[in-house]
Amino acid sequence: MRHRKRTCKLGRNSSHRRCLFANLLKSLIIHDRIETTLAKGKELKRRGDRIITLAKKGTLAARRKAIAELMIRYNTLSPKEKKQAKNGDTSSYNDDRHVIGKLFDQLHLRYQDRQGGYTRIIRSPVRVGDAAQKVIVEYI
Repeated sequence: MRHRKRTCKLGRNSSHRRCLFANLLKSLIIHDRIETTLAKGKELKRRGDRIITLAKKGTLAARRKAIAELMIRYNTLSPKEKKQAKNGDTSSYNDDRHVIGKLFDQLHLRYQDRQGGYTRIIRSPVRVGDAAQKVIVEYI
């Protein structure tokens, strides 16, 4: 029996599942809307709400937890790129830095007055190849 077991396994081992949801969360933060299957979408909604709640706290500990959950890796910058970044040119940053920036600078302000329910799931037609139920997961 699977009573009170919250983990959504999706036929993957734990490291694959962790990477999968980290990548889905990064895409959701960047694009505000992604299309996936129903099982992944339900779990992604849960994790997406939790990451916004972390961003609303805005503390250093919350930022570090978000970095760990999203598996953010910072590329090392050369001294020249560091100088450019200090002056405001962030073109040498990898996408992961932009994800954390958007999460803690823009998204937390958008949901400042909202108590929860930051994401929604909209059902789409089934996929042609394997008849999997597709959904659109988006931030409200």
